[in-house]
Amino acid sequence: MAISGIQIYKLLPKTNCKDCGFPTCMAFALKLAAKQVELSACPHVSEEAQAQLAASSEPPVRLITLESDGSKLEVGNEVVLFRHEKTFYNKPGFFFLVKDSEDPGAITEKVKEIDAFVVNYVGIDLAVDGFAVKSEGDGAAFAAAVEAVRAGSKRPLILIGDDPAVLADGLAKLEGEKPLIGTANPENWEAFADLAIANKASLVVTAGSLEELADLTPKIKDKGLADLVLDPQVTAFNDGLAKHTILRRMALAKNFRPFGFPIIAYPSQAATPEAEVALATQAVTKYAGFVVMENFAPETLYGLLVLRENIYTDPQKPIQVQPGVYEINQPTPDAPVMVTTNFSITYFSVANEIESSGQPGFLLVADAEGMSVLTAWAAGNFDAEQIAKDVKKFGVEEKINHKSIILPGHVAVLSGELEEELPGWEIKVGPRESVDLPAYLKQVA
Repeated sequence: MAISGIQIYKLLPKTNCKDCGFPTCMAFALKLAAKQVELSACPHVSEEAQAQLAASSEPPVRLITLESDGSKLEVGNEVVLFRHEKTFYNKPGFFFLVKDSEDPGAITEKVKEIDAFVVNYVGIDLAVDGFAVKSEGDGAAFAAAVEAVRAGSKRPLILIGDDPAVLADGLAKLEGEKPLIGTANPENWEAFADLAIANKASLVVTAGSLEELADLTPKIKDKGLADLVLDPQVTAFNDGLAKHTILRRMALAKNFRPFGFPIIAYPSQAATPEAEVALATQAVTKYAGFVVMENFAPETLYGLLVLRENIYTDPQKPIQVQPGVYEINQPTPDAPVMVTTNFSITYFSVANEIESSGQPGFLLVADAEGMSVLTAWAAGNFDAEQIAKDVKKFGVEEKINHKSIILPGHVAVLSGELEEELPGWEIKVGPRESVDLPAYLKQVA
């Protein structure tokens, strides 16, 4: 039976010490009730409370964290089967595969190219999350491959192989990091578990069937390793859909602890690049926490990253762009200044019209909590005080040699108030619709 936030709060120290990372014990209790944090985050909880809360507060899907020099990826901690029920929290990581049979120099160049891929999408930088290194030779070759990857990227790693001794040589090159290693199976799991524990790594676990997998994970947990990732050995589209859904449903709906871990998918095993992309798409939409690919194509990777961003965007929060001053068409200090809100659709509608007009200009994107112009105005998040505050905050006056700003036509009513907030400024009223901006800008240019 689920335990409420109030019930959890009664068992906490109630000191509001903030050592858990939250401002109050109540805030921590609510997060614990939602299974978004672990009880271990509170260093002061009593043993008696731990005994009462441990089982009920454990997240249904364990949070797995990979860390490297300056990079971190968190996967898991999900609490719903479908995004519209609440939201998904931690996006699956995209990893690209290299093999130790490849030339180390070629590995480094390949990794550098993939690592450099960054595309800005509605104010968000989309990029890969890490690399997977697969063993096909001895320990020396594997260690060389790991070093070659590290020469091209600092992102987190997954180390894949059948021999724990070979993987140990690769792990020796990753001092201070927290990688994911694998793969443990019913025959070799003890050696892999020892290796993972010794190196503070997470462990991929696999078996011939889901029943065997359910038998294996508790054995590894009893050995002292809780950071596990499940490989259900997907062989086809329908097989992947069925296995991923069963694992997620059993963990969430049935609270079946042996399946309460993130899932790793290997589209890299597909027969063709086209099939790889299709399998990766299914993996993102159906519960994979790690997606390992082999063929790098910027045009297809961009589509996959956008898909991931759309699925893992909180449906209760609008997509926002970063507030600030955006320069369009290389404006000079005498270019006009326009203002809009940071709702992504509003921003791109306005910015695209200014860009297509060919007229240079500064676009002040005010912080309106991601709302459109009229919605933000009605909610009190886009008013004269906020606009004036952002004019000063983002140094608009330092970028121009005039004191003139253009309001969206829908909020012309703010012009008088803005004159009071910005003494000496000329407040102009632009068109109501962004599509009319090009004609307007030609008139005021």
